[in-house]
Amino acid sequence: MAWIMLVAAGLLEVVWAIALKRSEAFTRLPETLVFVVAALASFWLLALALRTLPVGTGYAVWTGIGAVGAAIVGIVWLGESAAATRLVSIGLIAAGIVGLALSSANAH
Repeated sequence: MAWIMLVAAGLLEVVWAIALKRSEAFTRLPETLVFVVAALASFWLLALALRTLPVGTGYAVWTGIGAVGAAIVGIVWLGESAAATRLVSIGLIAAGIVGLALSSANAH
């Protein structure tokens, strides 16, 4: 269950990161409200997951999901660069997330 909460927290991190960008420095109320709700929910789920998971693994996976997800959303929906080096770098972060998750699962 902790892993499900951690993945949900990471996905909510993507939501709040995109909402933060779209809020235009908190000048747009709907996007600002999405940011606040998603950020609070993301941190809450992370805190619940960290009751069970090691903090280093949990935090790294949470931020990794957020970073990879925000980068992909930026490319697909916001017209950000899809340069090969950027895609390879995103892939390396994803590989690190999987590696941490697998090493943590084997440690228990």
